[in-house]
Amino acid sequence: MPWIKQEMCTGCGICVAECPVDAISQEGNDYAVINESECIRCGQCHDACPQEAVRHDGERVPQEVAANLQWVRKLLEHFQEPEKQVAFMQRMMRFFNKQKKVNEQTIDAIKAAQNDPVGSIDAAIRDLN
Repeated sequence: MPWIKQEMCTGCGICVAECPVDAISQEGNDYAVINESECIRCGQCHDACPQEAVRHDGERVPQEVAANLQWVRKLLEHFQEPEKQVAFMQRMMRFFNKQKKVNEQTIDAIKAAQNDPVGSIDAAIRDLN
């Protein structure tokens, strides 16, 4: 998910104009903001930004890992006994391994769809249902 580094954004509005789904907004001359639920991840804003303020989500991996760990730490407070904490941590590993497996299989399907994206994706969905 692209995001806008506020310190780099000059408020020029180029990214707002380039977004094909109007997922970027800006109030006055303030910095732009990307609506994550509207963004289709096309990258046009990133390519258009003369200040390189539109950043790749890969830069946020450490923050996302920290957020996951904070979530796990908060949930861990529900378990006082060491054996229950260990069991909970095992469940959390299974949870994140499942997410990893889903992501890997999704990436594999997308890679396989390069020559016929729509047809291949539709076929993969049919095969999975």
